[in-house]
Amino acid sequence: MRGNNLLLRFLYDRKSWIVFYLLSLLFVDLLIWIDNGIAIRGDSMLYLNGLLFLAFVVFLGWRFGKEMKYTRALAELAEAIREDWVEILPPAYFYQEEATNQLLRSVDHWYWHKLSDSHSARSMELDYVAAWVHEVKTPLTAVKLIIDANRGNPAMDTIESEWLRIHLLIDQQLYISRLPSLEADYVLEQTDIQRLAAQEVRELASWCVEKNIAVEFAGEEALVRTDRKWCRFIIRQLLTNAVKYSPEGGLILLSTSITTDGHIQMTIRDEGSGIAAHDLPRIFDKGFTGGNGRLHNAATGLGLYLAQTVADKIGISLTVQSELHAGTSMMLTFTISNAFESVRTSI
Repeated sequence: MRGNNLLLRFLYDRKSWIVFYLLSLLFVDLLIWIDNGIAIRGDSMLYLNGLLFLAFVVFLGWRFGKEMKYTRALAELAEAIREDWVEILPPAYFYQEEATNQLLRSVDHWYWHKLSDSHSARSMELDYVAAWVHEVKTPLTAVKLIIDANRGNPAMDTIESEWLRIHLLIDQQLYISRLPSLEADYVLEQTDIQRLAAQEVRELASWCVEKNIAVEFAGEEALVRTDRKWCRFIIRQLLTNAVKYSPEGGLILLSTSITTDGHIQMTIRDEGSGIAAHDLPRIFDKGFTGGNGRLHNAATGLGLYLAQTVADKIGISLTVQSELHAGTSMMLTFTISNAFESVRTSI
């Protein structure tokens, strides 16, 4: 808080003092003027009033410096709050300042206690979700074995496509539960990005066949330094969106290239309905489905949000280019030096 504003606030808060003092001075002057037994000349009266008023101004200045020192320090602390703010609370001189410090310490203790309880509850919830997902995966695996054993039955194709949708949702939920501990579940290694993408394409093969969607690769094999599992998760979200919004008989093109900066870039392009210009800035927001999502009731608004969140965490740049009715291109850029690893090794 600036000095002038602080002084004005101090004077405003002490307005009752000021009014009382001025009224008392006026009352004394009135008594002297009415009482004929007290003979004081007019210029002496003005001189006396000036001295008393000056003394009062000096007193206010002294009290301002004394009382507002704590307030000024507290305001500066509030503008640049730190984790250890309780430890650097300004020293208290008056009782009300000590009471304020005690209240702030109590609030901090209460906050951390509630936060600890919240983290414990959240951890239990995530553990429960992870356990539930693993339990659900067992019957899903059994269903997949039954599908593979009955490939000759035409009904299996429909069952497999529905199984795939359930599998993707369950798998997405498993990754969501792991996301808070991503830093502890991160393994950096050299890998072929096209090979990772091909593995995800095979996972979605039955869905592509159902919609008669062709998937093509372009560009040369490119080695990147990243985490295979989390990178595949990002590609899976992007491919899932590409298949979902591609028309029947469409084409999805996965191409790799080297940028002018020497970074590796993979582009996943579909021939879908594209994204409106006003939706583009928000497609990575949590829960945002946009115009296309409203046409597809199955859209949750989580896929791109999760892809962007994971990409930010593991040092991959995720960008988009799209025009309405002209398809969408999602670009993953892998820098020469992985940013996440640089930060982690410097700690």
